[in-house]
Amino acid sequence: MIIKVVPDIEKAKSLLKIAQDREKFIKSANFNSFPTGKIESYYEVIKELATALALTQGIKATGEGAHKELIEFLFEKRFITEYELNFIQDLRIKRNKSFYEGKQINLEYLQSREKTILSIISKLKSILKEKLK
Repeated sequence: MIIKVVPDIEKAKSLLKIAQDREKFIKSANFNSFPTGKIESYYEVIKELATALALTQGIKATGEGAHKELIEFLFEKRFITEYELNFIQDLRIKRNKSFYEGKQINLEYLQSREKTILSIISKLKSILKEKLK
């Protein structure tokens, strides 16, 4: 459920820092042997950036389906394209299946999508930094 809240710039800044720290961790670790962990970590970065962007707009997603609605919020605000919306939703589904059902994500999935993931992360960080000025 999407609810209106008071915009929280300080919390958004904190989430940006967490996302950036997670990115450094991803770069420093040898995740090629652990593609599931890398995909989960990338998803967390995207989710943290999306949450921070929502907070700058006075929006918060809560409850069941919150992540799905948060990603849809990015599209509704035109922060991402329809292709990116579908891409992130697929990533969310993969992450949830690994996280909740123990399904592994293969290296090929990671390798074929990593460039797009990094592009989305860069785009969201850029938009967020602009909103935090």
